[in-house]
Amino acid sequence: MLYRRHLRIKALQALYSWYTGGQDNLVEAEKDLLKGINQLYELFIYQLSFILEVRKFAANRIEQNKKKFYPTQEDLNPNMKFVENAVFGVLEKNNGFNGLVRKLKINWSEEEEMVRKFYVGLREKDFFKKYMASGNVSFEEDKKFMISLVDQYLADFEPLKFYYEEKSIYYVDGYDLVLLLLIKFFETVSAKFHEDTPMPGIFKANGKGDKAANEDLEFLKTLFRETVLRDEENTEIIKAKTKNWEYERIPLMDIILLKMAIVELQEMETIPIKVTLNEYIELAKYFSTANSKVFVNGVLDKLIGEFKADGKIKKSGRGLKE
Repeated sequence: MLYRRHLRIKALQALYSWYTGGQDNLVEAEKDLLKGINQLYELFIYQLSFILEVRKFAANRIEQNKKKFYPTQEDLNPNMKFVENAVFGVLEKNNGFNGLVRKLKINWSEEEEMVRKFYVGLREKDFFKKYMASGNVSFEEDKKFMISLVDQYLADFEPLKFYYEEKSIYYVDGYDLVLLLLIKFFETVSAKFHEDTPMPGIFKANGKGDKAANEDLEFLKTLFRETVLRDEENTEIIKAKTKNWEYERIPLMDIILLKMAIVELQEMETIPIKVTLNEYIELAKYFSTANSKVFVNGVLDKLIGEFKADGKIKKSGRGLKE
């Protein structure tokens, strides 16, 4: 499920920890990186499970309201659109998902008040009211509702964030990224998703199976490991191209991004040069200073020209050879 950009971000975070003294054992640092990735997936399953728990709570409340001494017409003839959302239906019957819930021992029975608050708040959202009032019934509309639930409500539901803080620091760090994974999952799930459909893996690319998953894992490990192992070599390469700057005053994040980009350019034979260039410019834009985008772009542009001339970039595969 994770895109390569997400993997670059996780590697960047691990490398920043490495360079700021958070870790000094490469083997253990790599284990921590992979543990963080695995716990992203755990949080993904937790979040799906929580959403299903909200559906369960809503269904129970509907049944309780029918048993009132003086039920209203709404109590007796409730709008079932939310609890009968087809995405809930395919997910709660899926063996792979249920197996993961059991494996992680997920149990929301002690968090009924938090689930109740979520449901009460959800009912007040405009997108919920619009969905419930719609006369349309389709799997696509149900998917769009689930995406809105994640994007417009789950993203900012603070009690759930506090709950995860108690579980793991990895859950807190990965909360926003997992929201994107949830949206991606709901975008791609179809009515053909049945009880034996495999759940998507954290590394598995759409439709490409285990080979793509293994390639993504190796990409992540190589990017992290080689950036550390080639640190001195790449430091000298960067210094040679930044003589107009005092190296020690260049933001650390920029240095790390440049070192990662050098590794990717020289080690990742199937990734186009333009993709690498654009990705690290974007990462500089979001994770470093206001001027970093231009700086990283300029340095990498010079390095790419030099690496090409020296034969240090070797690309293989259709459309990658220059």
